[in-house]
Amino acid sequence: MAAPADAERRHTTSLKREVGLVGLTWASMGSIIGSGWLFGAQKALIVAGPAAIISWVIGGVVILALALVHAELGGMYPVSGGTARFPHYAFGGFAGASFGWFSWLQAATVAPIEVSAMITYGQHYSFANGWLNPKTGVLTTSGLIVAVLLMAFLTSINFLGIRRLAAANSAATWWKVAIPLLTIFVLALANFHPGNFSAANGFNPDKAHGILAAVSTGGIIFSYLGFEQADQLAGESKNPRRDIPIAIIGSIVLGIIIYTALQIAFLGALPSSAIGSTWSDTSSTAYYTVFTGPFAEIATLVGLGWLAAILYADAIISPAGTGLIYTTGSSRVSYGLSRNGYVPTAFEWTNTRAVPWVGLIAAFLTGCICFLPFPSWQSLVGLITSASVLMYAGAPLSLGVFRRRLPETERPYRLPWAHVLSPFAFIVANLIILWSGWTTDWKLGVAILLGYVILAISRVFHLNDKPPVLNWHAAMWLPPYLLGMGAIVYMSTFGPKGWIPLWWDMAVVAGFSLVIYFWAMQVALSSEQIEAMISEVVLPEEEGVAGVQH
Repeated sequence: MAAPADAERRHTTSLKREVGLVGLTWASMGSIIGSGWLFGAQKALIVAGPAAIISWVIGGVVILALALVHAELGGMYPVSGGTARFPHYAFGGFAGASFGWFSWLQAATVAPIEVSAMITYGQHYSFANGWLNPKTGVLTTSGLIVAVLLMAFLTSINFLGIRRLAAANSAATWWKVAIPLLTIFVLALANFHPGNFSAANGFNPDKAHGILAAVSTGGIIFSYLGFEQADQLAGESKNPRRDIPIAIIGSIVLGIIIYTALQIAFLGALPSSAIGSTWSDTSSTAYYTVFTGPFAEIATLVGLGWLAAILYADAIISPAGTGLIYTTGSSRVSYGLSRNGYVPTAFEWTNTRAVPWVGLIAAFLTGCICFLPFPSWQSLVGLITSASVLMYAGAPLSLGVFRRRLPETERPYRLPWAHVLSPFAFIVANLIILWSGWTTDWKLGVAILLGYVILAISRVFHLNDKPPVLNWHAAMWLPPYLLGMGAIVYMSTFGPKGWIPLWWDMAVVAGFSLVIYFWAMQVALSSEQIEAMISEVVLPEEEGVAGVQH
């Protein structure tokens, strides 16, 4: 019988640096252009009316602030699963485990959202009838079977290796960017009605509340998510210090332009017969609110059948491409979590193509489970939006610490006014949590507790040979932060009580965020502790040896 040490040597944990600038950019861009563009314009219009255009700009600025923070961090420390690891270096084990779980939860559950979107748009085809309950948007038994098979397909492609995966994703993303641009151009020329901007109950029917609600619950923030994929694949980038900042910033800027133009094109192309007395009207005559394929159905109504056919095809390609790259990202996040000692060492095991296969299997199983409690696209969006923002909140905190503790460290991209933009990014991340509402956030709280149970099991049963020091002192701000945000949301106008009026609740979040931010800055790890932890992992990966052979 082989000794345990001999058995361990059979498992390699190395990745390959084979992804170039185009591959990184299209990894982020391919994640941004997914099911969000197919549904986001319709959902946002229902929530905010034509003022949804403003919502897209606000959402874009919010995400851009977070993206700029990630651009500096990714250039500094190009490690696989970066978003799960930056807080580990800044605040130690407890904070690192927490934000690592938030990061993995977001990455592993985007793929089932995209699969659900594929099935929703697939109702156009007769063979897909019966996969989705048209009244509730819930997957039927046959729909669940199809969803699981699609998840298996996305997972299996990832086993081909990062070079082939990046090539396949780049090809798909060229298509995914071209089709929205084609849609904008054709609808603007063929069927544009300026009067729609003041139709129904006006341009801005629900004032500020509607605009802000659309940012989160209308799918806007969800649509912009994905720029961090360049960070997740940093451990496999050929020239990460140059390419990661360009990929992150470039993808989000392009995303803002495309999504804002899509909202304008969708609104302008709506036939007057599809608009009711209010933008949220769901009566039989105001039927744009019940479109199952919004852009494709508009194209059909205005006589552009050829465009509708392309859009129905794209409804499979776009979400599939996004689900594919998020499946990749989730396995790299779990790889990073294992490298930091949070989850079993098995998540570092790679096959002959340097693919972390245990993480892929975990992502597949998690995605299948997600179809059960959150089967419809909209309900999934709410949970993932909050999970994503919690993940992103760790980046500005980490950047603030690195600027204070490691001011002389080389930064290929240096964020201007970081001492202002870093706390601002933390504030806006928490505002999005507020806007998500209590109905979404309490579910996220349950998921957070589940994550702590999983991390505790890994530690108690010694499933990782390098368990981290938890550094409770450096993370003493984290429990008050999570509990405090939950309490504020519960008492706000976005919660069941409504004790804190609109605008005041946002002011409370901003003030609370600043208290937590500067508290975290004071108790973060020392320069020596940060450098010691970074040298254990970052330096080997930067040299092109992302793991070790035991």
